[in-house]
Amino acid sequence: MSRITSVAAGPYAPPAPTRTLTAVSADGARLHVEVHGPENAPPVVLSHGWTCSTAFWAAQIRELAADHRVIAYDQRGHGRSPASHACTTEALADDLEAVLAQTLARGEKALVVGHSMGGMTVMAASARARFREHAAAVLLCSTGSSRLVAESRVVPLRAGRVRTWITGRVLGSRAPLGPVTPVAKRILKYATMGAGSAPHMVEACARIVHACPRVVRHTWGAVLAALDLDHGVRELHAPTEVVHGASDRLTPPVHARALAAALPQCIGLTELPGVGHMTPIEAPESVTGRIRELVTTYVTENTPVQQIKEGA
Repeated sequence: MSRITSVAAGPYAPPAPTRTLTAVSADGARLHVEVHGPENAPPVVLSHGWTCSTAFWAAQIRELAADHRVIAYDQRGHGRSPASHACTTEALADDLEAVLAQTLARGEKALVVGHSMGGMTVMAASARARFREHAAAVLLCSTGSSRLVAESRVVPLRAGRVRTWITGRVLGSRAPLGPVTPVAKRILKYATMGAGSAPHMVEACARIVHACPRVVRHTWGAVLAALDLDHGVRELHAPTEVVHGASDRLTPPVHARALAAALPQCIGLTELPGVGHMTPIEAPESVTGRIRELVTTYVTENTPVQQIKEGA
């Protein structure tokens, strides 16, 4: 499990959950799940990205929990979820299904939000029966379905074999990230955030990312390097909105445009000027606002009141 070193104060300090629980995936992997907000409120499920944790969603949880039931979970090996030898996109889909089964009543609809690897989790689960049962709509933030290393602009070279090779080595490195120092924050900001990101945003991201164990970072980095979920995009039939940062180096806008073109029901493509890869932290108001609008349109207005599962 990751070391928990999130910021302790401010908008990115993780709020205390209403309750916590453990979801057990198909292979027995145990997942840390947090539920925030009223039990009878419309549900939102948050799936975070590579090297992150539930703490990544602190700004969204803080704003939404007053009138939404916010469900956030740690991907296997991240945050408080123990690592597992099974690191595949199928395992990610199994995990999301386990969280949905544990936290939602039969037939209950939710907005499912995925950032980066969390968005890839949604794509991997798109054809699963349980996902289709529960996903009223989807919000994909800063993500892609394939060619992640080839399209990445983290290494400032022209596209081609050399850049792809170097990028693969950088993103898949086994080297420890070490403590959160001023130099480490500058490197992280360059690679993952827009140039105008405020220091408190960079601090929050750095603490979350540096808490991820290097073995977990390396293992999942290799999975992402070989990613091909284009088929999952075509199977994602829920109404889906795509949000990305115009200055994203990890998953540049080419990915967002490809997703919008391939999705069966793309309901919007929003580009955030000056924002990098960490959209929920860099543009919290924009992301939270889109969540609220999608819940109102696709969950609250179009889903009958469901009986809340007791004791989940």
